[in-house]
Amino acid sequence: MRIGLFLGEPRSDDPMGELSEWVQRAGADGFASAWVPNVFGLDALTALAVAGRDVDMELGTAVVPTYPRHPAMLAQQALTTNAALGGRLTLGIGLSHKPVVEGMWGYSFDQPARHMEEYLSVLLALARDGNVSFDGDVFHVHAAIRVPGAQPFPVLVAALGPRMLRLAGTVADGTITWMTGTRTLADHIVPTITKAAAEAGRQVRILHCLQVCVTDDVDAGREAAARAFAGYGALPSYRAMLDREGAQSESDVAIVGDEASVRAGIERSADAGATDFVVVPVGSRADRDRTRALVKTLL
Repeated sequence: MRIGLFLGEPRSDDPMGELSEWVQRAGADGFASAWVPNVFGLDALTALAVAGRDVDMELGTAVVPTYPRHPAMLAQQALTTNAALGGRLTLGIGLSHKPVVEGMWGYSFDQPARHMEEYLSVLLALARDGNVSFDGDVFHVHAAIRVPGAQPFPVLVAALGPRMLRLAGTVADGTITWMTGTRTLADHIVPTITKAAAEAGRQVRILHCLQVCVTDDVDAGREAAARAFAGYGALPSYRAMLDREGAQSESDVAIVGDEASVRAGIERSADAGATDFVVVPVGSRADRDRTRALVKTLL
């Protein structure tokens, strides 16, 4: 199992400089990959094109929302970023959530799985072949893209429900999970996506992203995880995963404890079928440093 690092969003007055330092340190530490979010701060693809040019490691987005960007425009931007990174980009995309899509952006969130299916039909054709001719219910696209120096890039879909997991296994390169415990990974995520991939004659990656805190104060570690990810548990897709796991809150699925406990938790992810474990460090500065020190022994 490969181990990657979730970098989060820079908060300094020099975000590109800060992100560059994070990426370089992740590469120097030996992480297989580094991942940045695309929420309400920096545009993840633009930031990676700037900050990731001098590091020889996989760089990915976790994740770029689909609704605000036409799939042809996202294909063009991702191809450009991949050219800047020398072919090291992995594009993670996701639907986002109804309160954001409808309440902030003003789009309809009706039939989101159909939206993603058609979105991928356009995006993947342009990313892999450079042209597309597609007529669906949502998208009608007849276009070509030629980005000098660009290469096709892997596409991972943030998928939790059965239909989205089957879609990710059938046509995309895998999935990125969030707020999903190890038992749910083993009993639901892995069997659903791998069955779909096998039926399509394909292999897929399964990125298991979880909050991790190496600490002697387990209660404080879980409180830190709860503060960092407050509100996620109220979103229906994540709430469904937490309910499957038997978890009350977001922090219940975090891996928190001493070195032996955290090492065992990460190993359980591999046993559950994850191809990649992405560490999301939480806790105090001392906790995060201790977490990183442990994880480096596992790389």
